[in-house]
Amino acid sequence: MRVFVTGASGSIGSVVVPELIAAGHEVLGLVRSDTAATAVAAAGGTPLRGDLTDLDSLRTGATQADGVINLAFSNDWDNLEAGIDEEARAVHTLAAALAGSGKPFVHAGLTPMVPGHTSTEDDPDTTDGPVGGRGHASQTVLTLADQGIRSSVVRLPRPVHQRGSQYGFCSVLIAAAQKTGVSAYVGDGTQRWPAVNRLDAARLFRIALEDAAPGTVLHAVADEGDTMKSLAETIGGVLAVPVESVPPERFGVIGRAFARTVGQTFARRHRGSGPGRRPGSTRSAR
Repeated sequence: MRVFVTGASGSIGSVVVPELIAAGHEVLGLVRSDTAATAVAAAGGTPLRGDLTDLDSLRTGATQADGVINLAFSNDWDNLEAGIDEEARAVHTLAAALAGSGKPFVHAGLTPMVPGHTSTEDDPDTTDGPVGGRGHASQTVLTLADQGIRSSVVRLPRPVHQRGSQYGFCSVLIAAAQKTGVSAYVGDGTQRWPAVNRLDAARLFRIALEDAAPGTVLHAVADEGDTMKSLAETIGGVLAVPVESVPPERFGVIGRAFARTVGQTFARRHRGSGPGRRPGSTRSAR
């Protein structure tokens, strides 16, 4: 299968591309720079210049491929609303290019924030608050199952980690602790964050591309979640800085999202028990 991958050189894309190629697929990777093009080519893919704001490049990639994996997001937390708008336009553009084709369209979403119980794939996306627009984008992708597209959403947790790489939202906590000299958490720190290794997440994206039924939701989660306070304590211990509770405003728009997750937990059905293991089908609760 020839697969068009947006965000092909990003944190997730850089492991999804080799995962696809190792499984015998060809990759057409959307890239914004010469550096990104070199990285995609080195991994065995074919670079296509463009980005989420270049809708013509999205149409070109989708029409030239047998399937699409949409991983790109601006990650500019100072301009989060603009990034969400870009994602929405990109989803609609890709959908229009794929309509009626029967091709797979796998979209990277976020695990939902659900108070009071362990969430599963049966829970709806979070569609309010600072990142609610991303939930709307995921819902749009799922409705494409009614338009002749084999659409699916892989929900990623906030910490997507691998030794020697970035750590998702935990990187924000680390950077803040290095800058301020305090390892901070919001409120009482009982917010629970699920996590996954990047290699396991990449494998799940490939499996969704190959096998997911139209309208499928998958949680790329290998760990139900550590509390925000325990993460802050670990960071504080490594950096030898004090650990303190701070108001959400300390983290800007991300902090407001943190504040919404107090007391929340996250489940997994599809998990990898370590790099190299195929995600299973496990439902868990607390």
